[in-house]
Amino acid sequence: GHEDFRPRIVPYYRDPSKPYKKVLRTRYIQTELGFHERLFVAVLTSRATLGTLAVAVNRTVSQHFPRLLYFTGLRGPKVPHGMALVAHGDERPIWLMYQTVHYIHQHFGSDYDWFYIMQDDTYTQAEQVKALVTHLSINQDVYLGRAEEFIGGDEQARYCHGGFGYLLSRSLLLRLRPHLDSCRNEILSVRPDEWLGRCIIDFLGISCVSELQGQHYHTYELSKNTEPEKEEQEEFQAALAVHPVPDMTLMYRLHKHFSRIQLDKAYQEIQDLQMQIRNLTALTPAGEAGLTWPVGINAPFLPKSRFEVISWDYFTEQHLFSCPDGSPKCELSGASKADVSEIMEWAVEQLNQQQQPLLRFSKRQLLNGYRRFDPTRGMEYTLDLLLEAVTQKGHSHLLAKRVSLVRPLSKVEIIPMPYVTEATRVQLVLPLTVQDLDFVANFLDMFAMNTLDTHDNALLTLLFIYHPYDAQRVSQVDVFAGVKAMVGELEKRYAEVKIPWISVKTEVPSQVKLMDIVSKKHPVDTLFFLASVWTEINMEFLNRCRMNTISNWQVFFPVHFQEFNPALVYRGEQTASSSTDLLRDGHFDRHSFAEACFYNSDYMAARTKLAAEILDRDEVLESLEVFDVFLHYSGLHLFRAVEPGLVQKYALRSCNPRLSEELYHRCVLSNLEGLASRSHLAMALFEQEQANST
Repeated sequence: GHEDFRPRIVPYYRDPSKPYKKVLRTRYIQTELGFHERLFVAVLTSRATLGTLAVAVNRTVSQHFPRLLYFTGLRGPKVPHGMALVAHGDERPIWLMYQTVHYIHQHFGSDYDWFYIMQDDTYTQAEQVKALVTHLSINQDVYLGRAEEFIGGDEQARYCHGGFGYLLSRSLLLRLRPHLDSCRNEILSVRPDEWLGRCIIDFLGISCVSELQGQHYHTYELSKNTEPEKEEQEEFQAALAVHPVPDMTLMYRLHKHFSRIQLDKAYQEIQDLQMQIRNLTALTPAGEAGLTWPVGINAPFLPKSRFEVISWDYFTEQHLFSCPDGSPKCELSGASKADVSEIMEWAVEQLNQQQQPLLRFSKRQLLNGYRRFDPTRGMEYTLDLLLEAVTQKGHSHLLAKRVSLVRPLSKVEIIPMPYVTEATRVQLVLPLTVQDLDFVANFLDMFAMNTLDTHDNALLTLLFIYHPYDAQRVSQVDVFAGVKAMVGELEKRYAEVKIPWISVKTEVPSQVKLMDIVSKKHPVDTLFFLASVWTEINMEFLNRCRMNTISNWQVFFPVHFQEFNPALVYRGEQTASSSTDLLRDGHFDRHSFAEACFYNSDYMAARTKLAAEILDRDEVLESLEVFDVFLHYSGLHLFRAVEPGLVQKYALRSCNPRLSEELYHRCVLSNLEGLASRSHLAMALFEQEQANST
């Protein structure tokens, strides 16, 4: 009992007679250490209640439980939207319970610490259940719920009533699994919860308990014609599970009632904490002057220079004067309009709470509105309101009042994302026109150095875009003959590498039409990287392409860094070679959508929807890019982010006037903004004027 545990270094020894084998480690520490998710929830339902009570359960608790799965007997029912359903094929209650426990163990037994089984006619306080499992030890066999006596059985033995839900620990589930078949064959029962309780008691010797490790499993049995809003019993207010709930309406009423209880508790806790902060602040060296507003929220961000100042956005009830597209004025709509309306209602409500019963305020008009997002605390608002104040005697008058509000950042949540790895093969697609020939050699050199020499799992396909005039003369003069010779040299240097090319004849090189050709020649699980000839391929970016592109979930459109024209930036001076200046003399080109990472299956699905809408009007494709296809015709996440790993040297792009007006305008803007920064352009103009004046 007094043994002192001290860490010791175990020297590494490798047997020289055995061949060296690289150790493959898991990507995440959580996997390597064997961590499990906290809670899995199973809901038993039926064909009759799947579209009613099960839907109500899903709408009330699904956003609180990390994993929620529904189990039913008969196969083939139409699954409501947003619900995951497992159908066993038999609605016999005992068989359904047996198959459910077996399925949970087989698919989730090694992933979760706790398993909560409930019926669809049970209302559960999800947050209370989650709090319960955080206070229980996972090293103990737990069978927790509403303990009930067996009819005519042992007085000491108890089973957990299924109507009120029950909690099983992972260790108990692992011990129970080998005995499930014996329980199915040997134990006779009408009720599935009694059958499971008898199985656990007979083979594991564990009885259901309602209290464990100081934690109580509170339940409440509803009577007929119950009015949740009028129930004031302490037993009801503290219940984790309420049963039976016969219809959807009562389920929603219960949810509203318990949500109000939890909200009132939260507000009371906030007030108590604010009072404690006020009392403690008076004892600090800064005194009450160090108290921030609102109490308990981080202080506003203090800029250290004028470049860090967070600007305020001005708005009225109809318009916003800081628009996403850069225009000076736009209509207030959507989420922004709902945000402004909610803030004004909240401001008037708070004023009425402070002044009642002496005064009653009502909003007449929003005179001025300002808001800004402070990353240290949340969204800040300043409102100038024109209010009508009514006294107790009925007298009214108008007054203008300025109010300040903060919508603080709430609990930060990690969005669950599908698991991806860096081992996926990337298929590079490089479209080439005659205007790109001067840059191909550099692209191929960088591709060979950063992928072929390093044996990166990446392939390259070239897309030669012939003008109709050049295509007719290809047998005499091939404009891409030099590129094909370079490819031949690469294939000789790297014997295991093959670089195929595809020839296309068109006057208008539509990105979508070109991608249609490439898509048909590759498997559906191909990860494409649509590149441009100015792209310098490197392993760092290819790994980000793999990690940021998720099949049937997300596509990645990186924003490359475009270097400025060195003739304007350096004006004859030597170019800076320091690594710290790598991203200094340039900008991230937000007008370019030439680079993209996506899976072929996702592109094909979006392209099918597009084809159904445009029918045979192929001219529509000339006004679209791959980005537009995913934006308008897929439900995937579009991840658009700056990519410091994609650095392009300055080059004047040729803009095809045959493309749509928007695409041509975007190309021209990209060329103009890529010339130099405002300070460099100003200096160039100044020097030119000086030269002209002399």
